[in-house]
Amino acid sequence: MAGEPNGGGVPPLPALALPPLVVIAGATATGKTRLSLRLAQAIGNVEIVSADSRQVYRGMDIGTAKVSLSERAMVPHHGLDLVDPDEPFSVSLYQRHALQALEGIARRGRTGFLVGGTGLYLRAVARGVPLTEAPHDPELRARLEGELAELGVHGLAARLLAEAPAVASRTDLANPRRVVRALERVALEGDRLPPEPAGYPAPVLWLGLAVEHATHRTWIANRAAGQYAGGLVREAAGLAGRYDPALPALSAIGYREAIDVARGRRSTEEALAETIVRTRAYARRQRTWFRAEPGITWLVATSDPYPAALPIVRGFIEAAAAACG
Repeated sequence: MAGEPNGGGVPPLPALALPPLVVIAGATATGKTRLSLRLAQAIGNVEIVSADSRQVYRGMDIGTAKVSLSERAMVPHHGLDLVDPDEPFSVSLYQRHALQALEGIARRGRTGFLVGGTGLYLRAVARGVPLTEAPHDPELRARLEGELAELGVHGLAARLLAEAPAVASRTDLANPRRVVRALERVALEGDRLPPEPAGYPAPVLWLGLAVEHATHRTWIANRAAGQYAGGLVREAAGLAGRYDPALPALSAIGYREAIDVARGRRSTEEALAETIVRTRAYARRQRTWFRAEPGITWLVATSDPYPAALPIVRGFIEAAAAACG
């Protein structure tokens, strides 16, 4: 609820004083970035924290629809360009970075916007999900990766469901890497659910952008076409020249396909079509995730959501300021 801390208990990092937080969530290609920039400029005194698991990588700009340098000059942004594509990154590291950024935003007396479509990143920050670095066993991970190649994601997902139904209930069973990571954690820790969220220790408002499915499919296709026309193949070729194309970061939607174009393994038309298919499937998974998130005020993005969002956000910020006295 606007103006109320999001959940009971203690904050995830009690030493931090965090600012009022506006979450702008939703599936990919629904206009979250554009809305956040318009709201931030209209309201002022706002800084934005990206919640996108691919925008943390340096050099991956076009394919992740990262905000431009000119847009960052208009509104300060955090959560971008944190690591190179060959460096490990996790939701725990993201949570730590985001909370540190929000602490700075609070010190500057500003409001934080948390914007993106990576549901676990949003939940980790705005709901205070307790996170620690998961234990890691390289030999076990390598064995599971081999079994993934042999059995496919459905085979490993069936095993996870049988061996650890609690963990399976919190895992995207269509995502091969998440299934492998879940099986690794189960082998090392057992079928244990994570601790309950501790809540965000300041007022938080959740907004979501929803688009009718047929329109969304068109938006996804148009954005992908624009990315290819705007230099995605060139960007992907440059990354593949500096890093191993088999890296998880470079399996991101659009990059795998664009690298194939650069190396003559498929045509631009074939790569674009596959990128659109993968993006639409990802958007379906995001919609499923966000349907399970409570307390989101949904805005229809098919028509301009800005006129509806502006008074909601202004009212929330005013109420938060009054509550702080």
